[in-house]
Amino acid sequence: MLSELKRIIDQISRDKGIDRNLLTEAIEEAVMSAAKKKFGQRRELEARYNDEIGEVELFQFRNVVEEVEDEQTEISLDEALTLDPEVQLGDELGSKMDSVAELGRIAAQSAKQVIIQKMKDAESNVIYEMYKDRKGEVVNGIVQRFERGNIIVNLGRTDAILPAKEQMPRKSYRQGDRIRALLLDVRQSSREQQLVLSRTSDDFLAKLFALEVPEISEGIVRIMAVSREPGARAKIAVSSSEADVDPVGACVGMKGSRVQNVVQELQGEKIDIVPWSPDPARYVSNALSPAQVSLVEVDEDRKTLLVVVPDDQLSLAIGRQGQNVRLAGALLGWRIDVKSEQKYAKFTEDGFQSLLEVPGLDERTADALYDAGFNSAEVLAQADAASVCAAVGNIDEARVARLIAEAQQLIAQIEQEQAQSASEGNQE
Repeated sequence: MLSELKRIIDQISRDKGIDRNLLTEAIEEAVMSAAKKKFGQRRELEARYNDEIGEVELFQFRNVVEEVEDEQTEISLDEALTLDPEVQLGDELGSKMDSVAELGRIAAQSAKQVIIQKMKDAESNVIYEMYKDRKGEVVNGIVQRFERGNIIVNLGRTDAILPAKEQMPRKSYRQGDRIRALLLDVRQSSREQQLVLSRTSDDFLAKLFALEVPEISEGIVRIMAVSREPGARAKIAVSSSEADVDPVGACVGMKGSRVQNVVQELQGEKIDIVPWSPDPARYVSNALSPAQVSLVEVDEDRKTLLVVVPDDQLSLAIGRQGQNVRLAGALLGWRIDVKSEQKYAKFTEDGFQSLLEVPGLDERTADALYDAGFNSAEVLAQADAASVCAAVGNIDEARVARLIAEAQQLIAQIEQEQAQSASEGNQE
């Protein structure tokens, strides 16, 4: 093993880019570990790599004594004189050991394992240093193999992992396919894949636009927010620092060329490009496009928006399975409640509002009660459970009885407060 050691060190250093000093230190440490196991822990040993001959030399140091009591730490004067004619009692004498012959098969195997691990650690440090500042970049690679749903991607110098959860739905790859992804994470580890990729991250979409739109890389157009349902639909909010540059137009490109390049990379994911605004009402109106918005009520404290749209625009604003409003809410970071103009007119009526004040009565049930003719808390308080159930349908009679009791208690409380207020007014 040691006769070829210099060639192996040179090859690994060249192919893997690992510092030769790190390799020789690892080998010296491995030989020391094996020697300690073979010769005992109390023996004072030192391993040195000799670059001229390409071997690791093992030395042991022992005290020169008249009579040896401990062979691991002592050497007799007579034996010491054969090694060094000038040695004296009390000196510490170092002598070279035949490390290859004496370490034995088990010790050599241990040394090999330590060397392999040290080389893995050294290589992982090289990879970490190489990629740690590239986190968040888009990288290109080739599909190498598949492991339990994960894709191992070769980036040239090393492999990266594209976990199953970071892959686009309904997209399959074959070995040798070219693939583009975001470098999501760089781990400092030799026991697992160090580089983690993603194609579902919001940042991947943003980085793709940055590659396609020069105005973004120049800092004229800024991506303010991104929300995605990977493979289906996405929204991206953009703004411009220059009045004469349309941020949406810049991202769309001539005849839609820029956005189409991104859509093609994302396997047809539909992308809405939205003008950003510091005004939540204007911003949400843009975000719910193509639906038209009639009115927006903003609750800054609760970070909620009540959006009113024409009756024929409601399904468009909400989107299939709520996707449009869900993505808009994620884009703004606000909770959005969309109502039709007809529903909003009902919602603002005093009677409907009084129903919402009944404890345990949610908006959906209040809506059903209102449409059935129980259009205020007062009307509900005077009703009986059977008539309510008959008119509304698909509602539990026991629950209705509780709601009626709550409505009666609410009305009684309101009347008491009104009477008390009137009494105080008369006294004045």
